Amino acid sequence: MREGAPRFTAARVAEAAGVSVGSLYQYFPNKEAMLFRLQTEEWARTRALVGGILNDKTHPAPDRLRATVRTFFDTEYEEAAFRTALEDAAPLYRDSPEAQAQKDAAMNIAIAFMDEALPDLGPDRRSLAAEVLITTMSKVGEAVSIKAQSQAEVNRWSAEIADMLCAYIGQLALQPSR
Repeated sequence: MREGAPRFTAARVAEAAGVSVGSLYQYFPNKEAMLFRLQTEEWARTRALVGGILNDKTHPAPDRLRATVRTFFDTEYEEAAFRTALEDAAPLYRDSPEAQAQKDAAMNIAIAFMDEALPDLGPDRRSLAAEVLITTMSKVGEAVSIKAQSQAEVNRWSAEIADMLCAYIGQLALQPSR
């Protein structure tokens, strides 16, 4: 994975794991299954990182949101070299129960954050705000991770998106409950 999608082969995975290719295929029927496993582990790791930041109530909500965006963009950038292989396998797992469970868990974290950050806003608006947060971070984060030439560029993008999302949440906080 560290060497990018073109170098992702069952033989290289088996070598890195210290097992034979045959042993690897006892657990995974094909390369796509291996990729799906790697993807779900990455989702879980990212969700744990983001959840830990958003749930840390020792810091103000805007600070946690900024740290979350930065962390998420960093994980997307780390995954960029692997994205081609993941996209090849995506049709096989995109709508799977496991993928949906990961999305639901991420949404629950975002909704809990919005419940805290926007307690006077109606639940439907908080839920929509959580969807806006997740969609913006995931779509922009992925796009930036593909086009960014350096970590510094990723950092600039994450700071701008964090500013935008903080302004959005700040504006919602000023709105009457609906």
